[in-house]
Amino acid sequence: MAILDEKTSSTTKTTTLTTPAKLYGKDLSEYDDVDVESLLAQLSPEEITILAKEVDPDDNFLPPDQRCSYECTKDATGPLNRKQLIEHINKQAIETPDQPEFEPYVQGKVRGKKWVPPPRDARDIEAEEQIAIDMGEEYEHALNDATQEEIIDLAAILGFHSMMNQDQYHASLLNKGQPVGLGWDGITKSTQQKLFPMDPPNSTDVDESIKRVKDDDNKLVDLNLNNIKNISDEKFEQLFAALPQNEHLEVLSLTNVGLTDKTALLLAEAIEKSKTLRVLNVETNFISPPVIVRLVQALLKCHTIEEFRASNQRSAVLGNKIEMEITNLVEKNPSLLRLGLHLEFNDARHRVAAHLQRNIDRSELQQGTLAFHADASSPSSPSTSASAFPSTSASTISHSKAKSLAAFEQFVKARTWTNASDSAHVLPAGRITRNLQLTSMAGTSTTTGIAAEASTSRAALSRLRAANEKEI
Repeated sequence: MAILDEKTSSTTKTTTLTTPAKLYGKDLSEYDDVDVESLLAQLSPEEITILAKEVDPDDNFLPPDQRCSYECTKDATGPLNRKQLIEHINKQAIETPDQPEFEPYVQGKVRGKKWVPPPRDARDIEAEEQIAIDMGEEYEHALNDATQEEIIDLAAILGFHSMMNQDQYHASLLNKGQPVGLGWDGITKSTQQKLFPMDPPNSTDVDESIKRVKDDDNKLVDLNLNNIKNISDEKFEQLFAALPQNEHLEVLSLTNVGLTDKTALLLAEAIEKSKTLRVLNVETNFISPPVIVRLVQALLKCHTIEEFRASNQRSAVLGNKIEMEITNLVEKNPSLLRLGLHLEFNDARHRVAAHLQRNIDRSELQQGTLAFHADASSPSSPSTSASAFPSTSASTISHSKAKSLAAFEQFVKARTWTNASDSAHVLPAGRITRNLQLTSMAGTSTTTGIAAEASTSRAALSRLRAANEKEI
């Protein structure tokens, strides 16, 4: 038979009774209907004074002497004469003798104990011992005879910037000579502030510019309406309505013109239909973050815009959600090269920067390709060349294009080309693979023939370039 022990637990409830606050034995609610003015009218002046001393009025409109409970009840002994009062105070200060000292002052006598520093540790003394450096008689003679200005110049050359002030450092850097009277402990004086004239206001005629955009003026390539504050929404609507039909405008600057969400949405619709616009600047306006996302989304349909700037808007912080949406839209854009937006989060900044760099590299590669085709189609180009790309003069392409062209030439040489002197037995595996691909494309049977054709034939070069573009 099993015996079960039952454990009982008792809970105790504690009830706290709160009694209402009382004043002079009565509840506070009983004083709600009391007329305070009638009670004050029944008090005597002495009782009112006592009551006023017990309660400090918290009223900023009262003067400070009436807010203070202290009152001087003494009567004045006579009229106040400030001049006589000051003379009396000075006379008393002079005639009143000083309190006698317990020990009279004796000149030359030292009172108390003289402080003697404790003996220093031998290790500290050894650490502070200067190490003698033999620099040679020539350098020692030069340093001993050097002036303070020359030593300051030497410190600037050696990079000891903490030993000198800014004037001394810049004077040494520009070889102007040290300022007179500064020295090691000199204080840099403030330089006179340069006054620059204010920038002139933007004199662009808005109505005339809108008319030229509507008429598709071929001379209007850059339209700058920055800092013009009196542009109405109707003029913005006319301008944005004329943008899709314009085929010559490439740069549109609308900085600090008071753009709002209403007009910015019209601009987004115009961007989607634009054919020639390359640069768009809408900084320092009143555009909200969702509308900025709408503008970035419109760039996906306009493949000509390479630069977009929209920083310093109504909302200083876009937020994580908006920044991620902008990042995803930018990563889908293959033509955008520069983006002017302040992104707070590192992930968004890094992803946008990486994608823009890829777009820039792709653009430079395409420019080099176009330059190569233009040179290859020219009648002056030779029929055969030992290099992958023919020589191009500086007058044909710009410096940046020439640089990208040379980089692409090295890339093609490293990955696809083989010299005619190479044999199939000594080729690396990567080159053998590329030669086999070249064999199937050209229809030849031997690797040696492929290498010779690749180094001399224009047709083989074009086929190789097409294959590399697909692989890239």
